[in-house]
Amino acid sequence: MSTWPGTYADTGVFVCFEGGEGSGKSTQSGILRDWLQEQGYAVLLTFEPGDTIVGRELRRIVLSPETGQLADRTETLLYAADKAEHVDTVVVPALGRGDVVITDRYVDSTLAYQGAGRSLLVEEVEHVARWATHDLRPHLTVVLDLDPRHGLSRFAGRDRIEGESVEFHERVRAAFVAMAQADPEHYLVLDARADIDEIAAQVRDRVGPLLAQAVRR
Repeated sequence: MSTWPGTYADTGVFVCFEGGEGSGKSTQSGILRDWLQEQGYAVLLTFEPGDTIVGRELRRIVLSPETGQLADRTETLLYAADKAEHVDTVVVPALGRGDVVITDRYVDSTLAYQGAGRSLLVEEVEHVARWATHDLRPHLTVVLDLDPRHGLSRFAGRDRIEGESVEFHERVRAAFVAMAQADPEHYLVLDARADIDEIAAQVRDRVGPLLAQAVRR
């Protein structure tokens, strides 16, 4: 994985939260946003899939149980389309303004779920995902690591992806950890079972040094 050279924005700061289902990505994303705003930074909190007009329709298709079975390549291309629209219309403009962009899921989710989780070649999935996003990479990706049995137990009802087998989600978890181990400079792996405030403090410690290229309002 991650065979492409990688592009990092020279204005703004791009932070991503990744991990399996129920690992607390949304909670930690919100905590980080609130802290940054208190420090006077302009912050954009976003998510994938679905945080554009086009993306909302794509999210409905890929996550609704009513969609039923999708060919693995179809699913991958739908997620890639969401990412292309998201990066071009939401992420890149915000980084250009000097904002701190925090996203709940990004390219790594496609590599983990559609690459490792499905029956596709990860290299081919990565090529599509990197092309869709101009190979724009987060300055920091926080992986909240959690046993999928624990994470999935937090949901009463499940969407198409949450409803996959435990074995599927175990492959996803292993893929996130492997990506982080291959690039520790740009990743932080944390135990999602830890205290919420403890996790948030460790995230702040890693984000703090990146803020030199962000804009204070």
